[in-house]
Amino acid sequence: MLVNTSIGVVGNVLERTRVLTIPVRLSILSNMNRLSLERRTRVIAALVEGNSVRATCRMTGTAKGTVLRLLAEVGQACLDYQRGVMVNLPCRRVQCDEIWSFVGSKDRNTKPELRGTGERGDVWTWTAICADTKLVPVWHVGTRDASAASMFMDDLAPRLASRVQLTTDGHRAYLSAVEGAFGWNGADYAMLVKIYGPAPEGQRRYSPPQIIGTETHWVMGTPDPDHVNTSFAERQNLTMRMQMRRFTRLTNAFSKKLENHMHAISLHFMWYNFARSHQTLTRANGGIHTTPAMAAGIADRVWKIEDIVALTDRNSN
Repeated sequence: MLVNTSIGVVGNVLERTRVLTIPVRLSILSNMNRLSLERRTRVIAALVEGNSVRATCRMTGTAKGTVLRLLAEVGQACLDYQRGVMVNLPCRRVQCDEIWSFVGSKDRNTKPELRGTGERGDVWTWTAICADTKLVPVWHVGTRDASAASMFMDDLAPRLASRVQLTTDGHRAYLSAVEGAFGWNGADYAMLVKIYGPAPEGQRRYSPPQIIGTETHWVMGTPDPDHVNTSFAERQNLTMRMQMRRFTRLTNAFSKKLENHMHAISLHFMWYNFARSHQTLTRANGGIHTTPAMAAGIADRVWKIEDIVALTDRNSN
């Protein structure tokens, strides 16, 4: 069963608590109202800066259950808000990639009956990034198969205002997904396939072999060879690993519940798109602090953490 948290579609989700109902939201808000806005802001600021839940508890003097409830409410609000504003986007060059993580346990340590259910085991986050504005308009949490690729691309395509140049890695699931979402010749699409050298003897598991070259595979349209690149998407993967403790390798900070994993990702992209000044964009804008959302024309200012927290009040009205 797929787990879908693309910002445009929330379907095929596990039946328990994927989308918060109004009574559940009101219950959470009742608990959150016991915390001041300043306290809630401190909690969310600690989370988006890459601290674990337990570290956040110690730093802010907040109970673990309260931190997780706040994460759920703010994460859902961030998902709802971005789903609404990420439309008619001016992106011209889009790069896509997938990043691995796991919930509860890695696949090899997961009970056979739980593998592939989305409850435990390997989880992949599909991301798209605009090479010009650095905006991440769409993400999808699920498996790494053709069905997940289709959901991801079906969400991306209608959000773009015009024809785009699209670049992905060599994952074959993209082929049918891109054609299904954009139509044949509906995008200028190429794959960038990396060629790896042999792994040195005794190489550690998390040290990949050296890249010795790349191959560009034309798929459709007329992609500009100078812009067939996935560097921005791969750099975004690094940002995710640095700013979400759940993605840090070789620690015990991994997600224990899929719901919390998805809420953390929604919060991260809200912070990244709207509240985190991007150095490249700021330099290009004459030193004026600029976020990806501002560069894409869907925000007119750099958001503060307080603004993100305040989205929960908007959802409750």
